[in-house]
Amino acid sequence: MSLLNKTCTPCLGNIPPLSFEVTKQLLLELNNDWIIDKSGKLYKGYNFPDFVKAMAFVNKIGDLAEKEGHHPDLVISWGKCIVQIWTHKISGLTENDFILAAKIEKL
Repeated sequence: MSLLNKTCTPCLGNIPPLSFEVTKQLLLELNNDWIIDKSGKLYKGYNFPDFVKAMAFVNKIGDLAEKEGHHPDLVISWGKCIVQIWTHKISGLTENDFILAAKIEKL
């Protein structure tokens, strides 16, 4: 099933992070310049022509995050938004992180 067709489920913290092999496969499914950064978080930067458009994008992410119950870290500046996603309860990546990234990408 496609990541876009899935919904984030609450993480109770009693699961291990995804393996390298699984994260590599899920990154291929995202297929849009997402990376796993040095800290082990799913990461992507978006560029915009101005602050207003970047802020509108951040607001859309906020609405999506509330709907999914999974919240990314966002850094916004003039013409740019950086998105970092990981599951805080396990200090690693779960399928939820990739589901949220796929839905952000669709925005």
